[in-house]
Amino acid sequence: MTKRITKLEHLAQQRQVDVTRRHFFEEAFGKSAAFGIGSAALGSLFAEEGLAQSAINHPLDFAPKAKHVIYLQQCGGPPHVDLFDFKPELVKRDGEPIPESLIKGERFAFITGNPSLQKSPFDFKKHGKSGATLSHLLPGLAEVVDDVSFIKSMYTTQFNHGPAQVFQMTGHQIPLRPAFGAWLSYGIGSESKDLPAYVVMLSGVTVPDGGAACWECGFLPTVHQGIPFQKTGDPINFVSNPKGVSADMRRGSLDVIGKLNQEELRVEKDPEIATRIAAYEMAYKMQTSVPGLMDVASEPASIHEMYGTTPGRPSFANNCLLARRLVERGVRFVQVAHRNWDMHGTNYNEDVINKTPQVCRETDRAAGALIKDLKQRGLLDSTLIIWAGEFGRTPMRQPGPFLGRDHHPKGYTVWMAGGGVKPGISYGETDEFGYNAVVDRASVHDLNATALRLLGLDHLKLTYKFQGRDFRLTDTAGDPILKLIS
Repeated sequence: MTKRITKLEHLAQQRQVDVTRRHFFEEAFGKSAAFGIGSAALGSLFAEEGLAQSAINHPLDFAPKAKHVIYLQQCGGPPHVDLFDFKPELVKRDGEPIPESLIKGERFAFITGNPSLQKSPFDFKKHGKSGATLSHLLPGLAEVVDDVSFIKSMYTTQFNHGPAQVFQMTGHQIPLRPAFGAWLSYGIGSESKDLPAYVVMLSGVTVPDGGAACWECGFLPTVHQGIPFQKTGDPINFVSNPKGVSADMRRGSLDVIGKLNQEELRVEKDPEIATRIAAYEMAYKMQTSVPGLMDVASEPASIHEMYGTTPGRPSFANNCLLARRLVERGVRFVQVAHRNWDMHGTNYNEDVINKTPQVCRETDRAAGALIKDLKQRGLLDSTLIIWAGEFGRTPMRQPGPFLGRDHHPKGYTVWMAGGGVKPGISYGETDEFGYNAVVDRASVHDLNATALRLLGLDHLKLTYKFQGRDFRLTDTAGDPILKLIS
């Protein structure tokens, strides 16, 4: 026999359901859920009428100096002693065995025994008012060197490409943690209503060794996932309507699917259904926004000359130009990954003497142009550029038929520009050989904490509870490098 309940009991039960549902969404999406299901479900992607997950919903911890990030991820391990970190002692002691005290107990990816020191085969020169020393292979960077800050004392915990790249972008060497861009999407959302908060573009010989783990959302809601743009054709699969399907037909079908998904969301209370709704709506909006974004042929000839781009030809340069166009349109985080820096000396094409100039030709001009272009448009002050590999390369020669250098996590160089970074300075030092970071050592967590600080976020407070623990981009370490902040 079914028990009849009073109206008062029914209202009490309904109140309990409402409280439980609100608690669920606050746990899944943070306190922004209090602004309604539109805010929580659609996050930074497409919400209208002020419902987008943004700094209004997630108050910033500091006054932000940067609004956007362009992360130039240099996959493979750029050789710091051949590009940025000139060491006279390497010239003086070229060919001598490295002091055993430096490498005793060390583990290398490929080197065994007691390797020999190897001077750089390239010339170095001071540039700009800052007097920064650069290899002659970097004329593009030399033109903007006074806008750049170098961190010459970086170190990491990983010495193989895949784990090091994942660690670089997520703060942990094992996949399934949220990437930097996903944390920003979750934390402060996007200024764009018709493009994702987090876009990824790839160039080079292969994808990064860490694969999609370098831009995944991990345990964050999948609305914060990095969106890779393809090198050719539609930048995203199926963003164009199939032949014979009009815009009105597509809109009608999305409306029907949206109603079905909303009903499923109402019943199941699953936040991933909300992500699915967001994905459909974003795809529809991108049908209008993406063609204009990708039309780099509309750029003046002077811009193509500056970057070294050829419209329609995939390249790191093309991606740098697209990165500028993306931040102009409000995208929060653009990851431009170039995989071609590995050089073990196993053959002619992997030789330091041949490979380093080649990759510099692929990347240097465009990186310098990106700084100049953002500056002339008044966007450099609000856009943080980070140029970084997952590690450096050894100041010793890797035994082999050609000149190679092994992976090196103990000391290497990265640079930053714009977005509140103090320009024209060099922070930290490696030892006389470029082996160990010894002065003002800076970890990957320190770099990421600094970038978050420039964006107005305390890295200790940008957290997400998962499996009973508060996780963050900087894991359990890291301090912002205040000397780098203007």
